[in-house]
Amino acid sequence: MLSGRRLNLLDPSPIDIEIEDIAHGLARVARWNGQTTGRHSFSVAQHCILVADLCRKRKPGWPAKWELAALLHDAPEYVIGDMISPFKAAIGLDYKNFERNLRQAIHIRFGLPPQLPDSIEAEIHRADRSSAFFEAVEIAGFSRHEATRTFSKPRALKHIELVAESPRQAQEDFLNRFKTLRKKIQVKNSP
Repeated sequence: MLSGRRLNLLDPSPIDIEIEDIAHGLARVARWNGQTTGRHSFSVAQHCILVADLCRKRKPGWPAKWELAALLHDAPEYVIGDMISPFKAAIGLDYKNFERNLRQAIHIRFGLPPQLPDSIEAEIHRADRSSAFFEAVEIAGFSRHEATRTFSKPRALKHIELVAESPRQAQEDFLNRFKTLRKKIQVKNSP
């Protein structure tokens, strides 16, 4: 990693994970394999921020630790890239185990439970699908009908305008959101 850490992908250790490496990688991984409109690719870092925003909108007062979990939901992609779900399924269980192990190490590194409660996973998954709907319509060339058929139209969420940012800006935004959430968590946990 650019931080100098050496991450063992087969047995990832939380101590070898740095948020700067995650932000750097996610800001340079393109959603939709780069097949989006605009000057820049819409990055996984931007997608993660959008998912965290959607969770907060759906669940006002949601604890900052769960918003952090939403922000980090695709964090393993900083080293493995963004693969579409059908391809992950085709690769099989070994890939899912690999991704799960890396996600658990990331969670431990940043004070989250290795395995999130089912209700939290479900909320993040719902926000992830809503994000995919908006991304599909706004930047990936889907019609609303096609996106609704593929991802389901999000209920109770209005139109969201998306603009792909430069990798530098996406990285900065991701790090700022991470730092803000960590401060909220620390304040809540302080005596």
